Amino acid sequence: MRSLPSIIHLDMDAFFASVEQAAKPSLRGKPVIVGGLGGRGVVSTASYEARRFGVHSAMPMAQARRLCPNAAFLAGRFESYRQVSELVMALLRELSPLVQPLSLDEAFVDLEAGPYGPVLAEAEHGTGERLVLALAEDLRADIERRTGLTASVGLAGSKLMAKIASEQAKPDGLVLIEPGQERAVLGPMPVRALPGVGPATEQVLRRAGLNTVAELAEAGEAELVQLLGKAHGAGVFQMSTGLDDRPVVADQDAKSVSVEDTFEVDLADRDRVLREVETLALRCVRRLRGAGRSGRTVVLKVRRFDFSTLTRSETLRGPTDDETVIVETARRLAAQVDITGGVRLLGVGVAQLADYTQEDLFAQAVREEAQAAAEAVGAEEEPEAAGEEAVVVRRWLPGQDVRHAELGPGWVQGSGVGRVTVRFETPWSGPGRVRTFAIEDPELEPARPLPLREGWPTGEDEE
Repeated sequence: MRSLPSIIHLDMDAFFASVEQAAKPSLRGKPVIVGGLGGRGVVSTASYEARRFGVHSAMPMAQARRLCPNAAFLAGRFESYRQVSELVMALLRELSPLVQPLSLDEAFVDLEAGPYGPVLAEAEHGTGERLVLALAEDLRADIERRTGLTASVGLAGSKLMAKIASEQAKPDGLVLIEPGQERAVLGPMPVRALPGVGPATEQVLRRAGLNTVAELAEAGEAELVQLLGKAHGAGVFQMSTGLDDRPVVADQDAKSVSVEDTFEVDLADRDRVLREVETLALRCVRRLRGAGRSGRTVVLKVRRFDFSTLTRSETLRGPTDDETVIVETARRLAAQVDITGGVRLLGVGVAQLADYTQEDLFAQAVREEAQAAAEAVGAEEEPEAAGEEAVVVRRWLPGQDVRHAELGPGWVQGSGVGRVTVRFETPWSGPGRVRTFAIEDPELEPARPLPLREGWPTGEDEE
C-alpha cells in the first residue's frame, strides 16, 4: 500500500446531461434527462436538477417522465460526448502516462508514473500530500476552463479508496483519503460500496447478518470464503480491510462488455427467464454506451441447475448499441435454451466491439424515434401497390444538432405532425429563439456538434 495518496479517480458530474446543458444555454439550471426515448427507453444520465425529483440513471424513461414531466428529454449525442471525453483524457495524460479510462467520463490516474513522480518520491509526507492536492485542484480547474463542465476527484493510496473518495466528493468536489484511514472510512459503509458486491452477493451476506463493511472485516476471510467461494470471498475480505494493490493499467481495450446475475432460487419459468434476460440486456446496453462503444455480437450465458454452462451468440449485420436490437436478440437466444431443471445464472454480453460512428448513432436515433412515433400514432400505412416505393420521412430527435441555411446552427426541441421545432443557439451564445419548420424543409439539415468553447476545433473542420 502506498504511503502517499497518489492515485486519482476522476468522475465527470452527470456527464451526458452536463454536456447538453453546456451546449444549450436555454437548458442551463433546468432539469435535463438523456436516454432512450422509445417505449422501452431508460435514463442514461439525469442532471442534478432532475435528480431532485427522484430521477436516476437506469430508471425506465416512462417513470422519469412521470416524476419530472417538465424536464428536457433528449436523445444522446455520443459524438459530442466523445469529443469532450477525449479532451478530458488528454488533460489526464499530461499528469501521467498511466491513465485507465473506465468509461467516457471516468478514469484512474497514477501520479507516481508521471512527471511529478520523482518529486513525490523524494518529498516528505506533508509536502507530497500538498502537491497531489494542488495537482488535483489544477486538473479540476483546467477541465472547467476548457469544457465548462465540473468533475469530482478522489485521491487515495489505492484504486478502491480513490473511487470511494470521488463518490464522497460529488458533485464538483475533491476528497483525499489518507493512507492508513481505509478501515475507518470503509467500516460504516454498506457492503454494496465494495466493487463486485452486487444484489445477489448482498443477499447472501445479509442472510448471514453481514450488512456493513466493518462486519465483513470482523467475520474474517474463512467465513466469507465459505459464503461466497474461494476467489470471491477472499477478494471481498481483502477489500473490506482496505487492501487493494491493483495497478493503474493504461488504455485497457475491452474486447467485450457483459453483465450477469446469480439467482438465489433456480429459475424454471420461461417467462421469468425472458424478463431477467431483458433486464440484463438493458444493463449491458447502459455499460456499453458508458464505455462509448457499440458491438456486433450478442452473447447469452446460461448456467444450469447442475452447474453446466452454455453460451449462445448471434452476430448482427453491423455494430450497434441500440437497446431494442440487443434486447430482442438476447430474448431470441434465450428462447432457444432448454431450462428444464432450472437456471441459476444468466448473463448477457456484447462482443466484437467498435467505437461509435456517426452512422451508427444516426441509425440508432432513427430507430428510437420511429418506435416512439409508431407508439403514439400507430403504424404507417403500407404502399397501396406491390413494388411501390415507401416514402421516407425525415425524423428529428430531441437534442439533435441541426443547421438552417439562413438561421445557422441550432438543436431540435421536438417534432410531430409533420413539423419540427428548433431552438437557434450555440454553446457560447445566450438562450436562442425558437422557430418551427416542416420536417421536409430543404434548408434544415442535420449537423455535427459544435465545440463547447468558441474557436476550438470541431468535427466539421476534419477532412
